[in-house]
Amino acid sequence: MKDTILLQVNGQQHTIEADPATPLLYVLRNQLELNGPKYGCGLQQCGACLVLLDGEATPTCRIPVTAVADKEIITLAGLIKNDGSLHPVQRAFEQEQTAQCGYCLNGMIIATVALLKENPQPEESTIRESLQPVLCRCGTHARVIRAVRTAAETMNP
Repeated sequence: MKDTILLQVNGQQHTIEADPATPLLYVLRNQLELNGPKYGCGLQQCGACLVLLDGEATPTCRIPVTAVADKEIITLAGLIKNDGSLHPVQRAFEQEQTAQCGYCLNGMIIATVALLKENPQPEESTIRESLQPVLCRCGTHARVIRAVRTAAETMNP
């Protein structure tokens, strides 16, 4: 049985038809064609599927779509400004060449945006702690930490 669900995604209202138990990740990718959040583990343990849910980095692979109907959802695409320019965190990740395979980047960027919103000038230990839930197998952690620092400096000089 499908329900009609109203979602607020990247500043736009979307009316979707879905089984109430459908994970938000599937709706974002399959119905709204937003491919920033990735399917990683399906257990909310790798961070590949993170979005900002009312400003907090939240995994989407297990959360039912009906649980977020009254929330503001921001994906990686939603960070891009109206003029097409990248968010300062996205620019910093690009500048520091953090991508290798790129699978974790969605989670790393979303987690960084949430961190810098709450703590504009985090210490390295805080950066490491906030990014710890996002698994990266390529070993670009040093570049990611530099990117977080670069973004913090850019956003809060």
